[in-house]
Amino acid sequence: MPLDPQVKAFLDQASAMPRPKMWDMPLSMSRQGFSQMMQMMGPHDVPVGKIQNITIPGPAGDIRARVYAPIAAGGESLPAMVFFHGGGFVVGDLDTHDGLCRLIAHEGGFIVVAVDYRLAPENKWPAPLDDAIAATRWISENASSYGIDAGRIAIGGDSAGGHLAACVTQAVKAQGGLKLAFQLLLFPGTEFTTDTGSMNRYAVGYLMEKQTIEWFYSQVLPADADRLSPRVSPLLARDFSGLPPAYIMLGGYDPLHDEGLAYAEKLKAAGVKTTVADYTDMVHCFIYLQSVLPQAHEAMARAAEAVAEALDQA
Repeated sequence: MPLDPQVKAFLDQASAMPRPKMWDMPLSMSRQGFSQMMQMMGPHDVPVGKIQNITIPGPAGDIRARVYAPIAAGGESLPAMVFFHGGGFVVGDLDTHDGLCRLIAHEGGFIVVAVDYRLAPENKWPAPLDDAIAATRWISENASSYGIDAGRIAIGGDSAGGHLAACVTQAVKAQGGLKLAFQLLLFPGTEFTTDTGSMNRYAVGYLMEKQTIEWFYSQVLPADADRLSPRVSPLLARDFSGLPPAYIMLGGYDPLHDEGLAYAEKLKAAGVKTTVADYTDMVHCFIYLQSVLPQAHEAMARAAEAVAEALDQA
């Protein structure tokens, strides 16, 4: 299917205003640029019932988090999603994804807990994963304090956050003691090898580029990291059985498309109920483009509703 005309127009406009690549800028400017893009393009003024900033004890100090309760939450415990933001493990924070988390809580009618894990290059792998696991467990153990039903907790994230979510589901299954009800993987990276068909087909010119992805990975991975370890590349795990049901959103023109699809196929082969929402005419994380692309809101609303339905049945 051809690239969506509105997406193409957006990409053409962006390419007409060239700017330095992330790896050519100071880190602070890369983070500021991503923040500005998200503020300009992302959802705005999405109503929620309550927002609470909290801290979670982590392996290297407090982890910042933000709790979003939907309107009319009432007195009953609600299902919840622990959410990890995208940004290649290098950029992004609670504020860049504030609008997206508001949208998920509003459309899904469940609580969203956004987790601000440690970023690279200041913190190398597995620091982000260690934070993500610790936060997920703590939220489950303290669910009642935030009106959360501990038996109905989902996990989710976009891009690098989707990678983290996939890793966390595998880690908590192996460790035991916590059973997650669902996983929402939005354009997830699932391996660190960068040598798939889609990675090479859409290496340049489709919002997220292969060289940017490789730069992200070089920032987060230690020099001696084993990229083939399942703890680093969840796609390479041997056993997918017993993982939570999944909703996986993909973009047809996304360099990460093929590894996301491969992850979905492995889940299905292991008997895990898995829905693939493959937007074949879209690019990586087109859900960010809320202000210019009607399909962005529709896709996120559909995903949030799918999570809500699954949590209602958990």
